[in-house]
Amino acid sequence: MSRNLLEVKDLSVSYGGISAVKGISFEVPEGEVVTLIGANGAGKSSTLRSIVGLEKPAGGSIFFDGKELTTMGTEQLVTQGITLVPEGRRVFPNLSVLENLKIGAYQRKDSLEEDIQWIYGLFPRLQERSWQMAGTLSGGEQQMLAIGRALMSRPKMIMMDEPSLGLAPIVVQGVFDIIKEINKQGVTILLVEQNANMALKAAHHAYVMETGRITMSGTGKELAENEQVKAAYLGKTKKK
Repeated sequence: MSRNLLEVKDLSVSYGGISAVKGISFEVPEGEVVTLIGANGAGKSSTLRSIVGLEKPAGGSIFFDGKELTTMGTEQLVTQGITLVPEGRRVFPNLSVLENLKIGAYQRKDSLEEDIQWIYGLFPRLQERSWQMAGTLSGGEQQMLAIGRALMSRPKMIMMDEPSLGLAPIVVQGVFDIIKEINKQGVTILLVEQNANMALKAAHHAYVMETGRITMSGTGKELAENEQVKAAYLGKTKKK
């Protein structure tokens, strides 16, 4: 049985008195893909931002690899082995693909060549465009670059915020194939995704968030087969 790499307990996040996350608890076992699904405004992104220290929790605790994160500053958090692929990708548009990748490893002092070749193996298109400015890449290529940049820090866990947002369906499939491949290679993944169908297919465990609360949990397969989830998030209703 795998241990929990991440444990979130009674987490609350507020913005100016408005409660965005209302006392949620969940776990991410080491080596698994865990997804949070839910509508816009459910509190999913606020949860990720609080884990990496971009939002200060109003209450609760976050433990990663046995250490409490809520007492750490942002600089300390980066060294713990967590990286975030933010919504909207946020690559550095005026830097090349290779320069963007190297920025992902800014805290490392060792050689980066092996990891760069690993990223190019995962994303051959990035190798083809190694010296191209990131701002001239397609949306799908920028998403590949954002994931590759996050992997350059050799994280224990990578968090992804809406990786399929704004991408064509054929590109979305490729992104999820890569998510599964990264996980096979030993990286734990916490995924926030509005495309519930793809997220549940990729996930070992899943949680449904609604208006700041977790309302349902189970394996990805269990939730994909749940009639309430089908009706609310998968666009499917029970046949009469």
